[in-house]
Amino acid sequence: MKNAIDNNTAIFAAIGRVLLATIFIFSALGKIAAPAATIGYIESMGLPFATAGLAIAVAVELGGGLLLVLGVKTRLVAAALAAFSIVTGLVFHNAIGDQNQLIHLLKNIAMAGGLLQVVAFGAGAFSFDGRTGRQAAAHTA
Repeated sequence: MKNAIDNNTAIFAAIGRVLLATIFIFSALGKIAAPAATIGYIESMGLPFATAGLAIAVAVELGGGLLLVLGVKTRLVAAALAAFSIVTGLVFHNAIGDQNQLIHLLKNIAMAGGLLQVVAFGAGAFSFDGRTGRQAAAHTA
């Protein structure tokens, strides 16, 4: 019975990581496909260095998303993506009088909540971290 529970937990952890990562990966691919639109949006928010902002966003979203899927340095990656989600939500979706912007802000906050669950509980057995024992070491430390 314990093995079945452990397998279910590992499967759900892996599925959860993939689902959380999907929005970051798709967002990065959208930015890569239409960099001018993203640069324009960053500039419209009054932020400097929009081209650098685009490069950083793509690196965080694509790199972080892929690392999350694979379960590599999962707790650190999930913490970084949670912080990224909160910061970008507050910067780009702060017009909470607009229901659409409020929903986007709440989406970012909810994503951060899910990512903090990954920080708390780790990647699970079906991950690079789980295979290399990093997760077990983190619990015993």
